[in-house]
Amino acid sequence: MNKLQLIFSRARSAKPARIVAGFLLFAFFSPTTLAAPLLAYEVLATLPHDARDFTQGLAIHEGELFESTGHFGNSALLRKKLDDGTRRQRRSLPDNQFGEGVALAGARWIQLTWSSGVAWIYDLSLRRTGTFRYNGEGWGLTFDGTHLLMSDGSSRITRRRADTFERISVLDVRDDNAPVMRLNELEFANGWLYANVWQTDRVAVIDPRNGVVRGWHDLSALRQGFVKPAGWNPQDHVLNGIAWNPDNKHFYLTGKCWPVMFEIKFDEPPTPTPRK
Repeated sequence: MNKLQLIFSRARSAKPARIVAGFLLFAFFSPTTLAAPLLAYEVLATLPHDARDFTQGLAIHEGELFESTGHFGNSALLRKKLDDGTRRQRRSLPDNQFGEGVALAGARWIQLTWSSGVAWIYDLSLRRTGTFRYNGEGWGLTFDGTHLLMSDGSSRITRRRADTFERISVLDVRDDNAPVMRLNELEFANGWLYANVWQTDRVAVIDPRNGVVRGWHDLSALRQGFVKPAGWNPQDHVLNGIAWNPDNKHFYLTGKCWPVMFEIKFDEPPTPTPRK
């Protein structure tokens, strides 16, 4: 990757910038349509990310980064060094399949495909061991410790058995009474479900018990934190990729063909008070 000037680049020891979400919104997301509060976050560091990789799914396991990439003829599951993005392993998908979300469930990696109805199964060494089949589109995937949670670009999250991929139930995600469409990349952390909304810079923080959005992170400022590489397309190269690192309790976010990845600390929404 070419060396790029990183506007947000800073030493890890430097004091992080604290950002309160409240930036420009996409046209179909006006502030008046959002009932849940905007939450603050801290950019802790910027790390290299290979701008060739069309990020569809992101996860961290034992200090390494696992990334699912898209595009027909170039989709793969990658193992990378977390600190500098160096590729350590690549498992290519068939040319007629478009890679999507990825999640670790126990000792198995599960990787979705967009429109093929196939989820690939890998062991911890990234050796393919089988497939699951499903109807509809595959977008994002995460594991809550018991079930796999899967998005399909709608406002629905499907719970599936981790061992068979059998559909268990469907969670309808809503901000107040409005359905939240285009749910994409997912991550489960600290009891919350985090979901990127495709073609926006927003991440919803969802209560997985009932699908209610409890808060929003507006990450539009991140786009100003790096020089755009050649061939940049703002419609395609959008925020996508959320990974939680249990070792340091930080999130790692990037986008499709972004030359950087951001290490971030998110503020969480207040825990809802139980009704009497």
